[in-house]
Amino acid sequence: MTLTDRLVAEGYEVESEGDAVKGLARGSTGTFDAILLDVMLPGGSGFDVCRTLRQRGIQTPILMLTARGQVVDRVVGLKLGADDYLVKPFEMAELLARVEALLRRGAAVSSNATTGESFRFGEIAIDFRKAEVTRSGQALELSAREFKLLKYFVEHRGAALSRDELLNEVWGYNAMPSTRTVDVHVAWLRQKIEDNPRHPQYIHTVHGLGYKFVV
Repeated sequence: MTLTDRLVAEGYEVESEGDAVKGLARGSTGTFDAILLDVMLPGGSGFDVCRTLRQRGIQTPILMLTARGQVVDRVVGLKLGADDYLVKPFEMAELLARVEALLRRGAAVSSNATTGESFRFGEIAIDFRKAEVTRSGQALELSAREFKLLKYFVEHRGAALSRDELLNEVWGYNAMPSTRTVDVHVAWLRQKIEDNPRHPQYIHTVHGLGYKFVV
């Protein structure tokens, strides 16, 4: 039984890739609760994947898996941004315990993500205090309304938000814009934060209702 099979049998939803390039692309979506990353991968090193994910602002908890047992390798992995390190061969019970610990840690970080001054998803970084948004380190020009809309999406990520709610909370009762205004601003926002605005990764349309922000 493969590691994927075992995790699925334990009730986890699992997506897997077999090489460094595909793994980096998949991990960069930032939509996972935890990442299990083997150090020895076809096409590259798990260390490099870990480093690049952190450089791209991906904060998903990472557990490094490797046959290497040297202290220096463990230190390198942790310095590059890994949250934990497990040397093969290992007992499945220990792996499951490590995964559960990572999920608890990730949930805590997620629940507190907007109580501070910043939030990250994918290549996007938001500084709420300065009202600044960057993408891959480059400043994005957002209007005040676009920033407020993005902030509301982040604060209510995962929830289906109606156009009326967005109008009330982002524009205010006295603004009296139309629901079409919401659609236009969402389209503008997608152009700035989505890799492919026609097939958005973060701001999803909930047909017949409004939108959902997913990270």
